[in-house]
Amino acid sequence: MNSTSLNWIDEELAQLKEAGLYNQIRTIESPMGGRVVINGRSLLNFCANNYLGLANHPRICQAAKDGIDQYGVGPGAVRTIAGTMSLHVALEQRLAAFKKAEACITFQSGFTANLATIPALVGRGDLIFSDELNHASIIDATRLSRATVIRYAHNDVDDLQRQIVAAPTGGRRLIVTDGVFSMDGDVAPLDKICDVAEQHDIVLMVDDAHGEGVLGEGGRGIVDHFGLHGRVHIEVGTLSKAFGVVGGLVAGRQSIIDWLRQRGRPFLFSSAMTAPDVAACLEAVNLLEESTELVERLWANGNLFKAELTRLGFDTGHSDTPIVPVMLGEAPLAQQFSRRLFEEGVFAMAIGYPTVPQGKARIRVMNSAAHSQQDLEQALDIFERVGRELSVIGNQ
Repeated sequence: MNSTSLNWIDEELAQLKEAGLYNQIRTIESPMGGRVVINGRSLLNFCANNYLGLANHPRICQAAKDGIDQYGVGPGAVRTIAGTMSLHVALEQRLAAFKKAEACITFQSGFTANLATIPALVGRGDLIFSDELNHASIIDATRLSRATVIRYAHNDVDDLQRQIVAAPTGGRRLIVTDGVFSMDGDVAPLDKICDVAEQHDIVLMVDDAHGEGVLGEGGRGIVDHFGLHGRVHIEVGTLSKAFGVVGGLVAGRQSIIDWLRQRGRPFLFSSAMTAPDVAACLEAVNLLEESTELVERLWANGNLFKAELTRLGFDTGHSDTPIVPVMLGEAPLAQQFSRRLFEEGVFAMAIGYPTVPQGKARIRVMNSAAHSQQDLEQALDIFERVGRELSVIGNQ
């Protein structure tokens, strides 16, 4: 097939490669863990969102197998027609209790949870106040809603207050923020944002994808971290990161969850989560409720890695979580740094535009409870060696 109307794609791809922004996707040939196999080599894995090391946990794997034995694989329908199994109901009840919320609804991913929730709550003529660094799924959901979006400066509660005061007062209003910002690892001041929302009687929604399994008691998330149960109207989360499986959730007031069952389009028009995935998610809830050991190990690993990188002279940004950005500036340098890490035995991908702003390229180090002390020490030695080689840190 030859079509000159598509030549622009080849030109754009060539420009991405020239600018160092073309994303080379690695293929993993092993289970997800603290180490992975790529191209036949075992590498230390500092790329994944597998915060608690649950993606290959034997109990979760067994739960998925048992789920297949009892329920089969696919539900064969959307939730509202014939796709709701007793497994789905059990998971939603358990998650609501875990999150200390009135009710919970699950979706196919955290991305679709946002796409379902925001357009179901606001529409044309309404207002959304959105942190300028919110995740792409929030941005896409706000566009789909057709509401007017007013962005406020990142984590700046004073600017949020100013934007609210200056905005029209008609229609429904929604404040939405990430809980943990995945590229920088900083935490939203949700307690102060909640005060503003209550002062102006505005619905408050937080996307806690990177706080699930990380913040709060036993990984219950940012609402638990700040003790805001009953004050934050909507808490969106994911089962694809710390929980080690796949899926999304929305927890909150019963009336909101009931409404999403009626008007959340991914719930209405996309097939339900598969039985083994739901069974695996249920076992992940069991593990988190039984012990805080994995959450504590995650934080210990993250704190150690961040402190040592800082001591070596790396710029680690302003992270408050086990996410550690190694700030490098330009995308070609970040890609070169990532390639050298890979050659030395560390899998840590470069993050550049459009995921982060121009000039803010980085290696995003994702710590995990799956890493041993030896893993951390070996990775730090490699980071130091590559950092000195590329003059990112001093050679004295």
